Amino acid sequence: MRPIQMVDLKTQYQKIKPEIDKAVIDVLESSAFINGKPVQEFANALAAYLGVKHVIPCANGTDALQISMMALGLQPGDEVITPSFTYIATTEVVALLRLTPVFVEVDAKTFCMDIASLRKAITPKTKAIVPVHLYGQAANMEAILEIAKEHNLYVIEDNAQAIGCNYTFSDGTVKKTGTMGNVGCTSFFPSKNLGCYGDGGAMCTDDDALAHQLRMIANHGQQKRYYHETVGCNSRLDTIQAAVLNIKLKALDDYIVARNKAADFYNTAFANHPKITTPFIAPYTNHVFHQYTLILEGVDRNGLNEYLGSKNIPSMIYYPVPGHRQEMFAGMGGEFYNLPVTDWLTERVISLPIHTELDEEQLNYITSSVLEYINQ
Repeated sequence: MRPIQMVDLKTQYQKIKPEIDKAVIDVLESSAFINGKPVQEFANALAAYLGVKHVIPCANGTDALQISMMALGLQPGDEVITPSFTYIATTEVVALLRLTPVFVEVDAKTFCMDIASLRKAITPKTKAIVPVHLYGQAANMEAILEIAKEHNLYVIEDNAQAIGCNYTFSDGTVKKTGTMGNVGCTSFFPSKNLGCYGDGGAMCTDDDALAHQLRMIANHGQQKRYYHETVGCNSRLDTIQAAVLNIKLKALDDYIVARNKAADFYNTAFANHPKITTPFIAPYTNHVFHQYTLILEGVDRNGLNEYLGSKNIPSMIYYPVPGHRQEMFAGMGGEFYNLPVTDWLTERVISLPIHTELDEEQLNYITSSVLEYINQ
């Protein structure tokens, strides 16, 4: 049996090696390492895939969030609502810009923003909502967009974990995650469903004026060289990474199918176990399974994590400490939040290997090992 990886990028690379190698060598021979032709080619291809007017590449997903908040004109003291149960980058940039993070609860089944908690969190200082499409499925965007419209709020989608996911509105309209709010942000970190071989990110929007601002801010606040219209930053997607992404974007839908196949295997193996809750998929979304995350009840979660490690099976706990309990937010009132569902999940979730290269032998070994520990 091949060694089990949380994400097997090496085996994935071997399958597309000739295309990747040629694309990288072409960049090396052109020596256009910054803003080379593949960057705009990728932006155009991703825009077509997502069905959005503008894709603005940048250096990473965290920058994408920060640049988006800057482009929307958010000012120190403005409140930005976001779930606490997410990776720290979502709220880190809020604090970095001296905005005020407001943490809300997540739904216990979908792990995404809870709508009732969102409604309660809105104040006269609220300026933006940042829903996170966590683990690979969409937040309840129809409800979120209605609330945003009612209160005149911006919506910045954190789509780092769900690129390629579809959201279906009640009227039957289908849109890709990241294309429904004012701006969508994604990451191309290597382990992502669409990952490059370094850091990378992008922003997407249908708003022409906003796209103009995003491009300027990502390029030192300039549209003409040496003429700086606004305060910006230096955030670029390298040409080599764009060349890699051009190849992998063509395979993204196949990657999603492969991840779902692995998830189906897990679901069957763990079906109806009284101590295991498999991923719930809301009726308005599909799932692209960036992570396959179980909720355990009456199980020593950390013990299972260690046991799997002893059998050379990687597993991860996303996220053991939610945002509102991080030390960095203690001075912003994080310690005063009461988010029982979030706290409950942080004690019970565990994520198993999920990627495009898992085979049946590996999946059998993983599932039998999980059940061995839980049933002992």
